[in-house]
Amino acid sequence: MSEPGSIGIRELRQHASRYVAMAKTGKRVPVTERGKLVAYLVPAEEPASILDRLEAAGQLRRGTGNILDLLPPPPAEPGEKSLTETLREMRDEERY
Repeated sequence: MSEPGSIGIRELRQHASRYVAMAKTGKRVPVTERGKLVAYLVPAEEPASILDRLEAAGQLRRGTGNILDLLPPPPAEPGEKSLTETLREMRDEERY
């Protein structure tokens, strides 16, 4: 389920179980009356971790997929340094 932008009171009354289920999963559901924000439907218990709290507040969107599925960086052009070598040099310059 995706998080709604906001829902009206009529929509909340007609589909209360849908929005309560969203709140149970940690989503924060904004409720409006005549287009004005009047309340939030939120989970009864605070999420345990800071990441869960940020996600519930809509301030964090967790990544999907696996980083290992990404392709390796392209090889350096002949005569150029690889990205790894360049990064190593930059780090060495910062240390000293």
